[in-house]
Amino acid sequence: MNFHTRKWVKPEDLNPNGTLFGGTLLRWIDEEAVIYAIIQLGNPRVVTKFVSEINFVSSARQGDIIEMGIKATNFGRTSITLTCEVRNKITKKSILTIERLVFVNVDEDGNPFPHGKTEITYAYR
Repeated sequence: MNFHTRKWVKPEDLNPNGTLFGGTLLRWIDEEAVIYAIIQLGNPRVVTKFVSEINFVSSARQGDIIEMGIKATNFGRTSITLTCEVRNKITKKSILTIERLVFVNVDEDGNPFPHGKTEITYAYR
C-alpha cells in the first residue's frame, strides 16, 4: 500500500473532544479513494457503491500530519475494490482501516459500464 496523500489536522477539523472529526476523515478518504479509482479505470465517472466496516483504531489531534494509503484489491466487470489505511505520518500509528471500498465505473447516463481492467494500471512511484 502506498501512502502519498497527506493532511494536516487543523482546528476546523476537530470534534468537541479535540480530536479529528470522523466525518471529516471519511470525506477525505472518499475523495482520495474515488480519485484512485478514476485513475485506475481511466474514467472520470466513477461512483461509490459500498464501504465496509470502518475501524477507528486511534485518534488524531490538532497539528498531526496524517497520510492515507489506498490499494486496489479486486477488479470486477464494472467495479474496482480498494482497501484503505490512514496513519499518523510521524509515528506510523494506524488511525483507521477500511477493508473494502467498492467503486463502480458508469457511463454518461450513470449506468454501470464495463471498464476492461484486470490489474493495477497506474501506481505511485
